[in-house]
Amino acid sequence: MIKNWSAYLEESGMKLYRDARHIETAPVAESLADIRRDLGDCRRCKLHATRNNIVFGEGNPAARLMFVGEGPGADEDKLGRPFVGAAGQLLDKMIEAMGLERDDIYIANVVKSRPPKNRDPEPEEVAACFPFLQRQIRAIGPEVIVTLGKPAARTLLGLDGPISTYRGVWQRYDGIEVMPTFHPAFLLRSPGEKRHAWSDLQAVMRRLGIEAPGRGG
Repeated sequence: MIKNWSAYLEESGMKLYRDARHIETAPVAESLADIRRDLGDCRRCKLHATRNNIVFGEGNPAARLMFVGEGPGADEDKLGRPFVGAAGQLLDKMIEAMGLERDDIYIANVVKSRPPKNRDPEPEEVAACFPFLQRQIRAIGPEVIVTLGKPAARTLLGLDGPISTYRGVWQRYDGIEVMPTFHPAFLLRSPGEKRHAWSDLQAVMRRLGIEAPGRGG
């Protein structure tokens, strides 16, 4: 008969905590509002010097589907909202073609401040901002992420090279299914690629069990 259960467990290699202050607990889930508050009037990289507004992200805080772009453009910088310019209008049409609305999904970017002249974000800018995107993803917990363009795929997935070589191929980020596809701005310049982007979104619809509009029973 074991008379001292605590001593037995310790001898078996199990560590006991007799002081409640040392009990390890799971981290408390943070909300998007918590993350936005922590971001504050961000000055963690040089982009703050030329921006007008931080573009945090918007949409359903419990979205099953999340879109991630590279960074705000001029219209987004002016309004403080993601994807509201010409590329955003095309993204809206893509979302609607899936049978969804912007309120159904969540949209964010790798960086929250506009890079000058819409250049790609630089490594130090991504390094300063990416932790906030990671926290957004954890707070939302999407089933699928669609990366829009090469910088977003490179940041989340570590993929490089022409996006045409890996778009449409399922990837994983932190246990979440990820579909890389073209950025809407690229599709405006290369409309012939829209059919490939639509094919990618159809794969996302199948993965999420979304019925194509007009095909419901």
